[in-house]
Amino acid sequence: MEQVQQTAAPQEPVVALIPRINIAAFCDDQTTAQAMQNVGADRRMVQAHMEVQLGGIPAAIQAYTNTKTPDVLIIESTKQRDGLLSDLGHLAHVCDPSSKVIVVGHVNDVLLYRSLMSEGISEYIVAPVHQLQMIECISSLYADPDASPVGKVLAFVGTKGGVGSSTIAHNIGWLFSKNYATDTVITDLDMAFGTAGLNFNQEGGQGIAEALSSLDRVDQNLLNRLLTKYDDRLSLLIAPGSIDREVEIEAEALDTILNVVRANVPCVIVDVPNIWTPWTKNVLVQADEVIITATPELASLRNAKNLIDMLKAARPNDDPPRLIMNQVGVTKRPEIPVAEFSKALGIEPTTVIAFDPQTFGTASSNGQMVPEVAAKSEAAQNLVALSQILQGQEAPPKQGALGSLKSKLATLRKK
Repeated sequence: MEQVQQTAAPQEPVVALIPRINIAAFCDDQTTAQAMQNVGADRRMVQAHMEVQLGGIPAAIQAYTNTKTPDVLIIESTKQRDGLLSDLGHLAHVCDPSSKVIVVGHVNDVLLYRSLMSEGISEYIVAPVHQLQMIECISSLYADPDASPVGKVLAFVGTKGGVGSSTIAHNIGWLFSKNYATDTVITDLDMAFGTAGLNFNQEGGQGIAEALSSLDRVDQNLLNRLLTKYDDRLSLLIAPGSIDREVEIEAEALDTILNVVRANVPCVIVDVPNIWTPWTKNVLVQADEVIITATPELASLRNAKNLIDMLKAARPNDDPPRLIMNQVGVTKRPEIPVAEFSKALGIEPTTVIAFDPQTFGTASSNGQMVPEVAAKSEAAQNLVALSQILQGQEAPPKQGALGSLKSKLATLRKK
């Protein structure tokens, strides 16, 4: 079966959400102003409030002569070194000491940069401004230097029910923990029909439902009690899998829980159910990476296009979602060729997984992952390749040599 080969890109640091702060930008250049408007519309800025105006430093001085400056003040100047430093001296008279100031300049000058830093400027960026660069800069102003980097959230969603998105999500989470020794939490958001507990052969629990009902005390200690520990590296935040009670979900509540989880583990796999609500849309828009699973059928094509178009518009500073073609080659089923499917979407599939009911069925019945029941199968190899790409690595670390060394050391100790 066809598999699209991609080179795994280096893993980039995750840019954290900007906290609830006020930001004002005073631009000299219309292009910079437009870039700053795009910054304000980015998904990572959802909690912050941002205003953009023209007029540069003089406008900022006029605006804040009798008003407190915001948490972050971004000012642009097209002047050379002496003129810029003079204007900043005037700005200092109206700027609150607690405000952080980012300067956007048009002079690439190391001496100017050093002068600005010595004057207490938080950062100097040379125009033209790239949106993500500015967001990273603002985020770094509030990052705890002693804190661990925030974890990456990968959201898996299917174009319709039964396309295998949950199975792929669970296998990828398992491979992350096994092949890359990455601490991973799989979060099942399908409250009534979630399968994470079944696929990992774990007893059901309230997991995510209990966390949602205890928002006033959500912290790592509570989550530790609610997580189902699968092994040393992998934990599950299981959905109830019951229709006895309805669980109300609000987008902000779910954000709170996922932010606590990602603050404590490097990888969060979110299994998003095939329903469309404000909170499912929010999870997909706010995720660091979105993986869409589709089957080669017309309904799947339509839904995939709707999802991809929405995500591209809502996440202009992020890579487009990844596309997984699954269950390809069902006997006697009319299918849209993969090449035509991907051409209609404008996205090449990251991998193509053939229809293999024996392998996937055995894994599901045993409560195991595909690489456990059929490590040499094409399905397992495709999943391993996908995990490599999502990890941003060429291949999993080799375990053999390390294992052999450990065995030899153990033998020597016995002697």
